[in-house]
Amino acid sequence: MKILHTSDWHLGHTLYNYDRSREQQAFLKQLTRIVAEEMPDAMVVSGDIYHYSTPSASTQKMYTDGMLEIHRACPQMTIVVTAGNHDSSSKLEIDSSLWNHFGVKVVGNIERNQEEVNLEKHIVEVRNDRGILKGYIIAIPHVYPQNFPILDTETPREERQARFFQALQDEVEKMNAERLPVVLMAHLSIEGSDQTGHDDTVGGIEYVPISAMGGGYDYLALGHIHCPQNIKGSRSCARYCGAPLSVSFDETYPHSVSIVEIQGEKAPQIKTIEIENPMPLITLPKEAVDFEEAIKLLEEYPDDKPAYIRLNVLIKDYLAPDCNERASSAVKGKNCKFCYIKPNREKRTSEDETKHISIQEMQEMSPLEIAKLYFQEAEGEEMDEELCELMNSVVQKVKEKSILH
Repeated sequence: MKILHTSDWHLGHTLYNYDRSREQQAFLKQLTRIVAEEMPDAMVVSGDIYHYSTPSASTQKMYTDGMLEIHRACPQMTIVVTAGNHDSSSKLEIDSSLWNHFGVKVVGNIERNQEEVNLEKHIVEVRNDRGILKGYIIAIPHVYPQNFPILDTETPREERQARFFQALQDEVEKMNAERLPVVLMAHLSIEGSDQTGHDDTVGGIEYVPISAMGGGYDYLALGHIHCPQNIKGSRSCARYCGAPLSVSFDETYPHSVSIVEIQGEKAPQIKTIEIENPMPLITLPKEAVDFEEAIKLLEEYPDDKPAYIRLNVLIKDYLAPDCNERASSAVKGKNCKFCYIKPNREKRTSEDETKHISIQEMQEMSPLEIAKLYFQEAEGEEMDEELCELMNSVVQKVKEKSILH
């Protein structure tokens, strides 16, 4: 069975208030071309189709038009879409009955019929244009660990997630007499995965061990982490395909989709196809320089070269109040767009280095002295008087509370 694995489209994402629909449409066109060239048996989209849970009408139209073009490129291909933590599971499923007519299976949530969990909803058969069964896809949307259903009274709450994953694989095993390939879809964070450039402060998900995914799949099609990678220790059976477009400037790696071929007991054969972004995210320059040098580089940036740009600036104290205005003026008339300035404090010389202190010395220091040392190390300057007073008041309140208890 041959599948195209993609995830984390984040349609509707804006970058510092700049509309990115042109880039997102360019990706969908590239994806359509890849489908036409590769002719996979199935395409799996492992969550985060949209960036916001309430996407605009134009973003939803972009998704609908894009999916219909992808379907036309390979009508016999099965498409499976699951909800990610950025998606609204209910809104994603609104048109699921209609999508079924175009070979698109949408799974936004776990369905319960009275007391029973509808496991069949998550099991998708993959057939070719002659109706021959090629394999199975187990489609599991994003669900927070505490919200997984109770399948039996013996399973503790913290083990419900693993129990649900395994129960679905057990169901497929009963059906799969020919030992056809099984693909498991999930949108979550696996322990030990490379988080480079990933911001978990928005829509963060708890980490789970690879063992919690259970046994019975030939390939685990993961979504959520934007850096493409195989999970260590999985024999290339578990993979994050990564996001097709950068969502932040720190996602400095190539973005792609994955073509996966599964044959018998062999490890899946994986090929990555890079996605070209017509409006790349560029940090200028790579190594931080002072503001005047950085602004000169921005002024000299080619007028006709499209890009989002952040300036990498070395500072001693603070940036000048007019720095953003000057940077915005420097790109007027150009195809590039200025986003923001990344400040980097100058490293202190060896003479200014904070001396090493022993545990005993630290035990003899007051909380305020420790806080001042940390502030000096982190910010490269002394803690001001107002912040010292605030820290002192907090320490006193903590002491008073301890005495009362």
